[in-house]
Amino acid sequence: MQLSPIGEAVLIAREGRRLVAYQDTVGVWTIGIGVTEIDGKPVRKGMTITAAQCDALFDVTVARYVAAVNRGLKVPVGSHAFDALVSICYNIGIAGYLGSTFLKRINAGDMAGARDAILMWQKPAGIITRRKAEAEQFLTAYALALPRPTTTAQPIRVAAPVIEVVHPETVTPVIVPVLPPPRVVATPNWLARLGRWIDVTFGAGSHATANDNAEPTVRRAA
Repeated sequence: MQLSPIGEAVLIAREGRRLVAYQDTVGVWTIGIGVTEIDGKPVRKGMTITAAQCDALFDVTVARYVAAVNRGLKVPVGSHAFDALVSICYNIGIAGYLGSTFLKRINAGDMAGARDAILMWQKPAGIITRRKAEAEQFLTAYALALPRPTTTAQPIRVAAPVIEVVHPETVTPVIVPVLPPPRVVATPNWLARLGRWIDVTFGAGSHATANDNAEPTVRRAA
């Protein structure tokens, strides 16, 4: 499986983007989107990168975690669960993920138990709201609710094409132009009287009929 656009968006929201090296919650020097190593070497204090390098580093780094999550899974899971596992693995490391209790429970078919085991990873304390959000993401299909970076944050926003995939049952509305009603054009009374006078006076209409006093004809504009 691959990380979905929704999974990638929420992972980036959880990690943040930094172009200057910083220390994470456990003191590890980090840069970009949660990257701690570049070309196999640890990030150092004072390092800087460009926005393009940030995205390139993320693509290379996240691919390793996607491969690790696939390697550890022995049963099929939904995209929401897979994305949540990539997010967790990205945070706790590949070794932590492969040796975790929650992975064992997933492979045993115990999804509810796996969710509880995900919540065991709550150190340091600053990670708790993220871990709870990942546990929610693990159990909740995207058609029901979009994931949040943390339990205290709003759900992520995604582009319209992604929403159409997430909610295939939603019919795209067809916009039909509303046309104004046809304009009713009436022949003016004075013009009708003039026509009758000409008929009576000059011959072709000199034989008046009972319809001479009828209402003018109503025509509809083409």
